[in-house]
Amino acid sequence: MTRTDTAIPATSEISGVAPLTHFGVIRVAGAEAVKFLQGQLTQDVALLGLSEAHLAAFCNAKGRMQASFVVFKRMAGADEEILLVCSRDILAATLKRLSMFVLRAKARLSDASDEFALYGVTGGALDAIESIASGARPAWAKVDFDAANLVFLYPGAGQPRALWCAPAGAEPPAGAPLDLGLWHWLSVQSGIAMITQPIFEAFVPQMLNYESVGGVNFKKGCYPGQEIVARSQFRGTLKRRAYLMHTAAAPVVGQEVFHASDTEQPCGMVAAAAAHPSGGFDAIVSMQTSAAANSAQGQLTLGSVGSAPGAALTLLSLPYALLEDI
Repeated sequence: MTRTDTAIPATSEISGVAPLTHFGVIRVAGAEAVKFLQGQLTQDVALLGLSEAHLAAFCNAKGRMQASFVVFKRMAGADEEILLVCSRDILAATLKRLSMFVLRAKARLSDASDEFALYGVTGGALDAIESIASGARPAWAKVDFDAANLVFLYPGAGQPRALWCAPAGAEPPAGAPLDLGLWHWLSVQSGIAMITQPIFEAFVPQMLNYESVGGVNFKKGCYPGQEIVARSQFRGTLKRRAYLMHTAAAPVVGQEVFHASDTEQPCGMVAAAAAHPSGGFDAIVSMQTSAAANSAQGQLTLGSVGSAPGAALTLLSLPYALLEDI
């Protein structure tokens, strides 16, 4: 259950280009790159075409997410090349874990962060590119511009967004500079949280609504944690979801959230947060559905066990429908 807080000021159109320095790139190349990733990620990489991207997660055996990626193919054919864009703070550890499963597969994994430049594009800056790309595309569509790739993302605060990836040293997309903090806020407003170190192994994909935003394919073959992810979906055991919230104080990723009915046991955790350009802060909180359903004004607060209640949290409407509601 979500609600809209009409007291939060609306924002005007946000437009520009922001270097995404908090992201890095893992390259997977080789004749069996697709086959290797097919056995590791929550997405069906075998069906990945050159005109699309995917949101995907890499889970442990218990179905808890160790990493999440924007996945897209740069080359197809005998020697495939697939890029995994993820948070820099987990990249080295993720690369090491993934490499442990390569064994005899004809796939080469490497940190290619220094070989590519990543930019977030939104508003009028994206409109200009879209006119070249023959119109707006749905989320996870991909358009290639010579050696550059444009991946359309979920909108945030009503603003279209896309990820631009090009070889290092190439000209960035045209557009006014955009403060990275504003890009982070748009990302929070999209309702999609990427895995970072503070929430490593904290959630199964559904706890961040990944099944509702194209991050899980339930028809593909095995991957680590698949049975638990599938059981959570089909046996009615989804007791936590991601919610969009607003608060007056700065939330910290990994910070616990409490309900007034039980100030000793947390009911949720902050998965992503950013300053609202008109004041306060917005956050994505993974929380018990029962707590969200019984959250009158002031009942949800930031805090930690044994401390005084922190700032109150107000539920906002998610910008997309949950899978169970479709």
